[in-house]
Amino acid sequence: MSSNPFPVANSITPYWRTEPDSLDSHRSTEALPATSDIVIIGAGYAGASTAYHLLDQADPSSRPSIVILEARQVCSGATGRNGGHLKPDVYNFVGTVAQRYGVEAAAELAAFECAHIPAIQAVVEREKISCDLVVSQAHDVQLDETHTLKLQAGYDALIAKGSEPTKTAAYTTGKEAERVSGVKDAVGCFSYRAGRLWPYKLIVGLLKKAIAKGANLQTNTPVLSVSESQDSEGRWTVQTERGCIQAKHIVFSSNAYTSAIAPEYEGKIVPVRGICSRVVTPDPPHPLTPSLHSSYTVRIKEGIYEYLVPRPDGSIIIGGARSVYVQDLKNWYNVTDDASLIEPAKHHFNGYMQKYFHGWGKTGAYTDRVWTGIMGYTTDSLPHVGHVPGKPGQLIVAGFNGHGMPQIFLSAKGIAQMILTGAEFEDTGVPRIFKTTQVRLDDKGNTILALSGVDTSSYST
Repeated sequence: MSSNPFPVANSITPYWRTEPDSLDSHRSTEALPATSDIVIIGAGYAGASTAYHLLDQADPSSRPSIVILEARQVCSGATGRNGGHLKPDVYNFVGTVAQRYGVEAAAELAAFECAHIPAIQAVVEREKISCDLVVSQAHDVQLDETHTLKLQAGYDALIAKGSEPTKTAAYTTGKEAERVSGVKDAVGCFSYRAGRLWPYKLIVGLLKKAIAKGANLQTNTPVLSVSESQDSEGRWTVQTERGCIQAKHIVFSSNAYTSAIAPEYEGKIVPVRGICSRVVTPDPPHPLTPSLHSSYTVRIKEGIYEYLVPRPDGSIIIGGARSVYVQDLKNWYNVTDDASLIEPAKHHFNGYMQKYFHGWGKTGAYTDRVWTGIMGYTTDSLPHVGHVPGKPGQLIVAGFNGHGMPQIFLSAKGIAQMILTGAEFEDTGVPRIFKTTQVRLDDKGNTILALSGVDTSSYST
């Protein structure tokens, strides 16, 4: 387990990084600039989106200087290892948010996530980014009766209280759920719009646009620390393995690794290791099989689920497998090692399609590749976005709990507004519950462990 959460070397190559771009190990300049208006730490989804929005919104005659620092290669962290699933939540965790913070906050979150689909569609079309973006139906399938009833009750309550985004999900049960989804023994199914894409190619596309407008990308440049205070000119010093940079604005888009360089977030954004795979299908099932056209979440029971994302080439990205490793915290909690597999789960995806889906028995579907990734989970299950408390000029967009695809792009847009125009967090359109505050940092709760279902009495963080 990691007490010093820096990225490790020699990480496993995920499917998304099997076609590396020329930008992968790019350095815009041979040496690091001594100063920059803005330093962005991390060149994944959050960092690339922040740079893109900053330069897209800025007056072309007075664009800020931006340096993007990446410890390894472009998009080599969580974004390059996820499922590529742009799937909003309109009823599941949103129901939990309604219980904790009220229906208005829940509806705000659901609408924000849904807005990511047209926002990503627009930027992909506008910037001509080839990333296999498809928007279609997603099926959220439940296999456990008790969990299904709980989710249905939350869904009904949200609709009764006027959550418009929740109304976009159609709900079926029993044999109809099984027919709609194609999942064996499905007892419930929520169906609504979602997207899927090649995440690495989206991030590379955003970075190329930012570089074309003047951003300086420096890969293979780990950040070691950020100064505890500003100098007399209001600048922060960022120390890297290749020297120091001074900047008035620092953006931590470092997700699981944030606490290594922003100590306020130690124990608040925790590295959590997950596992993902690519399944190849030699003999595809009948063309009308639902899974050829839809993406999925298969909820085996509360807290245990898998996601499935079909690819244009007929392969399927499947991630999850928590059921086989969650009981041993050493496999996943506060772990930064994405250079090795989670041993109990490495064969979990073998025969997965045949086991759970109708019509897949004779397809010969097999696991082609398995990899791990390090996500940033927060102890209250909400991202940290906005100004770092007590540190003027430092901002954060991190801790997306493995659900960043429908949250990050517009959160980064809000960060750009705060830097460029001095906008208040509340005026950016980012959900109010995402705001990073001292109250959240002082909270002693830990929903990561509370929801894990394991005995943590002998475990010390």
